Amino acid sequence: MVILDVTIVNVALPALRGDLGATVSDLQWVIDGYALMFAALLLSGGALSDRLGARRVFVAGLGLFVATSAVCGIATTSEFLILARFAQGIGAALMVPASLALLQAAYDDPGARARAVGAWGAIAGVAAASGPVLGGLLVDAVSWRAVFFVNVPIGLLALALTLRYVPAPEARPGRGLDLRAQIVAVLGLGALTLALIDAGHTSWTAGPVLAGFAVSLVMIGAFVVLERGAREPMLPLDLFANRTFSAASVVGVLINLGFYGELFVLNLAFQQARGYSPLVAGVALLPQMGMATIGSALSGRFTSRIGSPRPTMLIGLLIGGLGLVALALAGSDAAYLLLVAPLVAAGFGMSFTMPAATTAVVEGAPGSLAGIASGVINAGRQVGGVIGVALLGSLATAGGAGGLQAALVVAGAAFLIAAAVTFTNVEPPGSPQATRTSTA
Repeated sequence: MVILDVTIVNVALPALRGDLGATVSDLQWVIDGYALMFAALLLSGGALSDRLGARRVFVAGLGLFVATSAVCGIATTSEFLILARFAQGIGAALMVPASLALLQAAYDDPGARARAVGAWGAIAGVAAASGPVLGGLLVDAVSWRAVFFVNVPIGLLALALTLRYVPAPEARPGRGLDLRAQIVAVLGLGALTLALIDAGHTSWTAGPVLAGFAVSLVMIGAFVVLERGAREPMLPLDLFANRTFSAASVVGVLINLGFYGELFVLNLAFQQARGYSPLVAGVALLPQMGMATIGSALSGRFTSRIGSPRPTMLIGLLIGGLGLVALALAGSDAAYLLLVAPLVAAGFGMSFTMPAATTAVVEGAPGSLAGIASGVINAGRQVGGVIGVALLGSLATAGGAGGLQAALVVAGAAFLIAAAVTFTNVEPPGSPQATRTSTA
């Protein structure tokens, strides 16, 4: 449900806009309000899971997610819906780290645990891929409200099954919550998102936009200062001393910036410029989204065979970047068949890169901090998605007829910049780190 809600809502946006009278800025916040809280609170969600017990935190997050899904479904104004999406993102941030902790506790055998985590990831891939089509079906058959209400019966069943069958591992002291840094992180990311969204409707030099960027920079600086002085930091900054860790973390931000920003603007273009129904728009995106499970499965095998995540990341980023640039070059009025190959390339590039980038991050961190390292790249990916929807949505809105092309060029550039970062900073095959990856 958490991953599904990243993609299923996109196809409902035009219908939601007509029903609630929402602006494009409102639509950006419907997507980004959820992703912002998910991204900003993910590391704290993991700390709470350790301190209070994984099952307790999972149940609390799931209950909040279900309740706020119902609230989203009955929203009568865009402002009310946006607030509910913020709360829904908090539930997601509690659920995801706790779910992985529950899997770890449920399987003592490392092989069985690895298979369980693989199933966890595969279901997430299926959810991401099916979101646009399922969303289109629900919007066409019922209304946009159904994309939120669908979470309620599933979530209630999950609550019952969790309470009945999932063991409750003991709480561990774990890391501190570092509340000051957490508040600063939310404020900094929120100010940046607000500035990027407003820039598309005013100008990049407008006073509120510049103020938003300034506040964001101040908050980032304050976050670094707080984390350096914290006894138990939310994000140990020493991790970034490793070049591979830093590079792969940046790659996680950039590919989600390009991919989810492109998904937002392309879906609006399909429905508003081409006149596709929500279902047809969802099916039109299927070549891209359908590659999520295929690329992910191939990525792990390829990285294992090569012995280093670097070649996998380079191949995926170059294919994905070229696919996004090809979408931009095709133009907004190109025949749909000309878009299929670029869509496939973009989807494959994203899904082929991500598992390898995660491997690079975990291998670049000390073993004792592997969990935090995994949380860093997942939080970074969500931050990238937040920025992508805000930035590319603003470019598409402010750019007139060429806005969509400009947004797609930026999406492709994000992938290609990530390829350059990978080439210059991630350890090549044969290096000590690559040898550790192959052994693992």
